[in-house]
This record gives sequence, C-alpha cells and structure tokens, in this order.
Amino acid sequence: MTRTGDAQTRLVVVRGNSGSGKSALAAAVRAARPRGVAVLGQDVLRRQILHVPDGPGALSVPYLDLSARFALDHGLHVVVEGILHAEVYGDVLRGLVDDHVGVSRCYRYELPFEETVRRHATKGATAQEFGEREMRSWWRGPDPLHGVAERVIGPDSTLESTLQTVLSDCGWLVPPG
Repeated sequence: MTRTGDAQTRLVVVRGNSGSGKSALAAAVRAARPRGVAVLGQDVLRRQILHVPDGPGALSVPYLDLSARFALDHGLHVVVEGILHAEVYGDVLRGLVDDHVGVSRCYRYELPFEETVRRHATKGATAQEFGEREMRSWWRGPDPLHGVAERVIGPDSTLESTLQTVLSDCGWLVPPG
C-alpha cells in the first residue's frame, strides 16, 4: 500500500467485545486532545453510514481503511474503535499500522463476559438498545491481531488509567516539570 499520515500523526486502534469500553476510551482520548482527533467507530461506519452487514467482504472494511487514511493524510490523529474481529478487519488494520508514518498503537480489551455486561449496564439510555442475550451471541474469546503489537486491557484497568496509558504511549502526556 501507500504510506499514510506523517511523523506527527497518531493512529490508535481499540478493539474488543461489545460493552468493553472501546467507545468510552475513544471519546476520552478525543476529549483529552484540544483538536484534530478523528474517531472512526466501526458501528457508526457500518451500521449508520453504510447500513451494511458485517463479515468477510463487508463494505465497511475498505471504507474504514479509506476513512482512516483520508484523516491521517490530512493531518488528523485517528482512533479506530470497534469489535473489529481479526479475521474480518485484520488485513486492513495491519496495513494501516504498517503504512502509517507516525506513531501507531493498538489495544485490545480482554474482559470476562460478566464484566462487559456490567459495563454495558452503566451506559444509561444506550444500554437499552441491546441486552445480555444479544451480547452473549456476539461474544468472542481472545481475538489477537497477529503481526501487530497489541496491548491487552484487562478488567482491572479503569477508563482513566487506560486513557493515561494511551496518552503516554502516544507521547501526548506532558512530563512533570
């Protein structure tokens, strides 16, 4: 593929099961930065913009790639977040990481099913969109993205501590002076 972004841009990939905290982390990263962070949510791109089913060959896969590259090539930092199963999105995500000129960091939530249900219940009105039964049907065990250095986020990592890790890994924290 073609190189994308520049030395200043950051690419952050956040994957994991439904209800794990991916969208909350993406929103927290955006809130921590003054401007210039594009959040590409798999659900938004696939379900709201394209309105297509997920799976191998889905239109959402190349659209995610195109959207991320567009934002990076225009100087924006990019947070890609979603379930993003490795067998469906793996090639695109590996390609983005390999082609990105700037700093790329990948994270994968690996939580027990019960913890994702607990976290989902804290989402207020959004928690009413689907429940434990649907979440169980979508549930996956560990889904590593081979060929990419991916930091695992476990059940003991709070949103704030995970945010601090991401900001630090991206070089966005100002050292105490």
